[in-house]
Amino acid sequence: MQRVALHPIDQFRAFFVTPQVVKQRPKLAAVAPALLDRLVSEKLQAEAEAIATEGWKWIEVSLDLPYGYSHGLRRLSGDPAPMTDDEGAAHAKLLAEYRALEEEYEGQDEFPEEIDVRLGALEVAMEKLEARPLIFDDEEIARAGAFVTLDRYGELVVYRGIVRPEDEPREDADVHSGEQAVGGQGAELSTGRSADGVGHSTVITSAGQALGANVPDDEDDGALKPLPERLVMELTAHRTLALREAVGRSPDVALTLLLLKLVNDTFRSSNSTGSCLEASVRHVYMSAQASDLKDSVVAKLVDDRHAEWEADLPLGDDAVLWDYLVSLDQGTRLSLLAHCLSFGINALHEKVNPYGAGISASGLTRRTTQSDLVAQAVELDMVEAGWEPTVDTYLNRVPKARILEAVREAKGEGTAQLLDHLKKGEMATEAERLLKGSGWLPEVLRRHDLAALDSAEGQGAPEPVSDADQAEDVDLPAFLTSDLPGDEASMMAAE
Repeated sequence: MQRVALHPIDQFRAFFVTPQVVKQRPKLAAVAPALLDRLVSEKLQAEAEAIATEGWKWIEVSLDLPYGYSHGLRRLSGDPAPMTDDEGAAHAKLLAEYRALEEEYEGQDEFPEEIDVRLGALEVAMEKLEARPLIFDDEEIARAGAFVTLDRYGELVVYRGIVRPEDEPREDADVHSGEQAVGGQGAELSTGRSADGVGHSTVITSAGQALGANVPDDEDDGALKPLPERLVMELTAHRTLALREAVGRSPDVALTLLLLKLVNDTFRSSNSTGSCLEASVRHVYMSAQASDLKDSVVAKLVDDRHAEWEADLPLGDDAVLWDYLVSLDQGTRLSLLAHCLSFGINALHEKVNPYGAGISASGLTRRTTQSDLVAQAVELDMVEAGWEPTVDTYLNRVPKARILEAVREAKGEGTAQLLDHLKKGEMATEAERLLKGSGWLPEVLRRHDLAALDSAEGQGAPEPVSDADQAEDVDLPAFLTSDLPGDEASMMAAE
């Protein structure tokens, strides 16, 4: 009950799930966890708004920070704030009691249970006073940010003083179109405190999106709009991990990919940024990822293979490792090469930075093109890799027109028309049920070579469904068939 620990239970008591509630009001029981998430998110947001007054450039709010969230980020050192007079006096009083108890029971093999408990409480109280908040320089605060989240016990935790690479001070600022560039992508997010010291320009985000910037439930025009950039980042993160898993077990493809990188680096005089392979090998961290990525099929395969190699390799002594590598047969060496090389796979979508720091538009296009070649070589299938369109991973993140497009491609126009009157949340839920097992993929996850052929099963949109087939086999939404016997539901579908 991590989230309950943060939120006062009396505010949640009316919605608390008991066996009686589950039996008598199943819909209420099902919605309770989502309600609690909303209540906790609101509380974290309120805390973030209070912290924004300190002047931070950005604040990221997250119920559950992903593994490796601080990868590539720099933490400011800061100076511990001195204790106030009251805090100092309280600490001295606690310390005096602690030492007095130690002296009183000195020489005994064990402390009495009540004394041991009291000593533990005194230690906790002193440690809390000794854990001083850090004081940062105003100039550093203007370029740094903070994470607001929960710890494993459900307690509120704030990690202040985190600097992103694009916000690092640059000695020689790039110049673009006659204007001085601001460090990295942070150029569009101006920072600093106003005259009253309040961080009005602090950008508060959750899952990479500004709070309150979600797709509205009701669409105005029903037009097919581009997918949200954050969603594209998450989808390409899943595709990148799937490519890593596939390349890691494909030595021939890995060798070709390595040669492609080395030949370009050796024979191309122009800058070769934008390759889909970091051949250093530098482990590419996925800053934007869906919450289920770490538990996906491909994540487990990559982790298991890595653990097997790590158990065999004599790490820590390069001379011993060299002899070990020399002793391997060619097939094993190539398998190890493929595994190591796979961690440099980078098929991620990123924000284009026009000021020179980060990836350019042409570099991003080149990366995408190369990743398509690799996907074709390893016969990547994102359906087999475990991705499926759910409310959380796709359907609730896009406009209604995109939901209907997915159902139309997978199940036909007739089924899509049965959903077009629903509200966004209901439509997403029904679409998840209808799309389950269909093999439908959004365009960003489809194999481009198969999409060009327009005839591949399990990749992208299935073959168009004819009007006659629709009349005979319309997939009715659950709300139309939930209270009907099987025969009657079939008759309705036929009609």
